[in-house]
Order: sequence, then C-alpha cells, then structure tokens
Amino acid sequence: MSPTTPPRSQRSQPVMTTPASGDATGTGRIEFSTTDPDRTIDYLSSTYRTDLRVTRAGRGYPFRHTRADGGSFAMDEVRLPLHLDLRQEPLGALVVVRIDSGKMERDCGGVSERFLTGDVFVDAEPTLPATLRLLGVETQTTVLDLAVLAQVAAASPARAAGPIRLTSFQPRSALAALQWQRTVTFLRDALENSEASAQPLIRGSAARMLAATVLTTFPNTAIINPTAQDRRDATSTTVRRAIAFIEQHPYADISVADIAEAANVSIRAVQFAFRRQLDTTPMAYLRAVRLDRAHHDLLATDPSHGDTVTGIAARWGFYSNSRFAAQYRRAYGVTPRHTLHNG
Repeated sequence: MSPTTPPRSQRSQPVMTTPASGDATGTGRIEFSTTDPDRTIDYLSSTYRTDLRVTRAGRGYPFRHTRADGGSFAMDEVRLPLHLDLRQEPLGALVVVRIDSGKMERDCGGVSERFLTGDVFVDAEPTLPATLRLLGVETQTTVLDLAVLAQVAAASPARAAGPIRLTSFQPRSALAALQWQRTVTFLRDALENSEASAQPLIRGSAARMLAATVLTTFPNTAIINPTAQDRRDATSTTVRRAIAFIEQHPYADISVADIAEAANVSIRAVQFAFRRQLDTTPMAYLRAVRLDRAHHDLLATDPSHGDTVTGIAARWGFYSNSRFAAQYRRAYGVTPRHTLHNG
C-alpha cells in the first residue's frame, strides 16, 4: 500500500519523519492527533483510502494515529477512545487488527463478529464494505498491499501472481495469532531503525515476511503443494538459471516470483527444484549470496570513514543485527565487527 497524505486542511497537524535516503521516498513516520471527530473521520478516510460514513460519534475525545510506513505495507497504532458507528467502503488492501484495549463489532459479507482486548483479526474482506462499531479502542493495525500477498501466494502452475482469498477473518489458532503479533513487533522495531528502513531490500523482504505470516496465520485458498508439472520442471537447468539470476541481482529487491520468472518456471517448481537439488530454498540461497556480499564489504571498508556493521548489514537486506551476526559467525567463524576492524 502506497503511503497516504492527509487532506489539505490537516497537513499542518501530522509530523512525518522520513529516513535520510533518496531510496526511501514515500516511507517514514506519520503522527496525527485531534479531538474533533469530523477531522478524525476525514483523516482515517484519507489514510486508509476508503469512504467512511458515520452514523454515531462521541465528541471531545482525543484521537491519535501513528504510522510507520514501509511503502507496500504500514504499521499503525490507533487510539480512538470515542464511541463510533460507521460504514466502511472496501479498503482494497489487507488490514489486520490487534485490539490492545476496548471492543469492536463488525459485520462484513453477512458475517457478524465481536472482538475484545487481545484479539487478532482481519478488519474486513478487502473487496467488501463493512459496518463497524468501535467502543473506546486502542489498536495495532497492519496494512498490506494485496499485490504483495498475491505475489507470495502465487498459485501453481501460473508464473504470474494470482488472486488469493482468505476463508476466515480470524487466525487458525491462538498460537498463530501469537506468531502474527511477534512478527509485527519484530518488523515494527526494524522500521523504527531509520538506517535499516531506508534500505529497499529491507522494506521489500519485510513486506513479503508479513504476507507469508498472513498465509500461515489465516485460513486461505493458496496452493502450497507442487503440481505434476512443477515436479517435471524442478530440474538442474531450472536451478542453474535461477542461480545465475540471483548472482546477477543480489542488490535488487527480488522475490521468489522474480526468480521463478527468470528460470521460466512456476514459483512452486523453482522452490521444489532448490529443495531437491540443493536442499535449500531460493530465498535462502539469495540470503547466502547477500551475506557473501556483506562479507566482502566488511573486508573492504575502512571503519574510520564512518561505515558500520549495522549499515552494511542493512544495505544487503539484514534488518536484525543479532540475526546477521549469528549467520555471519556460522559462515565465517568470526563476528562481523571483527572482520570490519581486522579485515
């Protein structure tokens, strides 16, 4: 989902902090607050790209919205203590909500549900309107571009991304909901790091991590097993083509769909080929190539010039310093800091 801009009358209110990088255009942090329910609705309509029709709203309550924007996804914290009844037009994006406090009732596609503190759920079917009742809620809300979800869930045997439909608005289990929340917390922390969030590789991989977590959290129509054609295409030739593409484009924000297209097979076929031939996945192979590039940068860099392990790791798509350090040590037997200062 592309970042949104508040209406003209409100542009003096939000505070937006954007990472200091030309590559980070359209990403950053947005904050907005007001006690005016009309401005609240205008702002929410603009931010979530939908038409909201209010039937009842309390007045004089402080509304606060904070957004960490990753370009094709966003992570919001919303404080809406007023009571609000409204009709929401189709969002055209996947919105997953966790209620930190308060209550919410929702009717979408003939399905009525009530959510309480701690619940994780999909706000609404992206292509359908919904009727909502919000009762003094504070939420963590994650917005994901449907194109990213389709890309990650691309159904075999088509090479292009296909449509995906969730079959339930609620998680498969309490454990799945917990894993969703852990992923959101992890990625929110990554976005709060301006050095990391400025890197296209990190934003792209974070969006795909969210999409993959959606598919494991909520029941859906994605095809996950390779077809007979996929198995026939899972050859050493497919692996060679895929590897050539990966090694030519490690700096680019490429996905498994891009790798499959370069190899001229389906996503499931290239995944099955890597598992069969190399006992790994295309994306794990890509991470290994990027780790090697980071290793060479650490060797070639003079730390007195200001380069850091964090900056080099982020450049190659590693947004967790601890995970990067662990992977690096397993591969090279020393810490990345040791290589930087003693390479």
